[in-house]
Amino acid sequence: MNSATNSGRALPWALVTPALGWTLLFFVLPFVAMGFSSLTAHDGGGFTRANYSQFFTNPAYWQALVNSLQVTAIVTVISVLLAYPFAWILAEQVPERWQRLALMLAVLPFWTSYVVRSYSWLLVLAQNGVINRALTGSGLFSEPLQLANTRLATVTGFVHFFVMLLTLTIFANLKQLSPSYRKAAADLGAGPVRTFLHVVLPLTLPGIMVGAFLTFVLCIGDYITPQILGGNNELLMPQLVMMQIGRRGDFPLASALSIILMAVVTIAYLACARWLKIERA
Repeated sequence: MNSATNSGRALPWALVTPALGWTLLFFVLPFVAMGFSSLTAHDGGGFTRANYSQFFTNPAYWQALVNSLQVTAIVTVISVLLAYPFAWILAEQVPERWQRLALMLAVLPFWTSYVVRSYSWLLVLAQNGVINRALTGSGLFSEPLQLANTRLATVTGFVHFFVMLLTLTIFANLKQLSPSYRKAAADLGAGPVRTFLHVVLPLTLPGIMVGAFLTFVLCIGDYITPQILGGNNELLMPQLVMMQIGRRGDFPLASALSIILMAVVTIAYLACARWLKIERA
């Protein structure tokens, strides 16, 4: 009896051990190493807090964090506003037999390399790109607009990707929502607008928050899209980190900046933790 009980207790640990080992080896240990590196001097000296002090005293570093937060906030808000109606149409208006095909078409951007998508948008937004040719050809503008190498280009590239991610999370939440809630609201005299605001939206808020948080995490830590579409005209935190590694070889400062960026993500998680789940209705 004891042997069977011990085997039953050991089985869950045996199943989760590979995942725990993977997390320890590829996340915990590198994070600890990065933490130690952030407290060392660039010239090989002893432990120091100078790397963190440099961030808090250098206005350019502060501005990079502010730029990252602004771009991330803009991308998240626009993506939610575009993804929710799209997910609603897929869940409520598209017939059940066509929903899988519609979802497959919706996730097509995920099938393309991240770098290829960014360079594709660069070609579209360039001075000789499709948009500027259409604007100048129609006579609306006499000179091409500066669309590439701007914050607008960076936001556009991000939104193109994250709208699909948010659509999937919101769609999953909408499909879990029982029709009985809307029927009950209608029986109590609520119209479509009041039903949406007081019933559907609160119940689908977890799906929105899950997608928004994933958008926040992936966007604030992305290096490729701002580098390609932003054109180094606006410095973001990932670019600042890579600059310390590529140009200065200052790994301790890069580690400190990465720790600060992770702290920002942690704060965002704690602020959204109560909503970061999708419960089956």
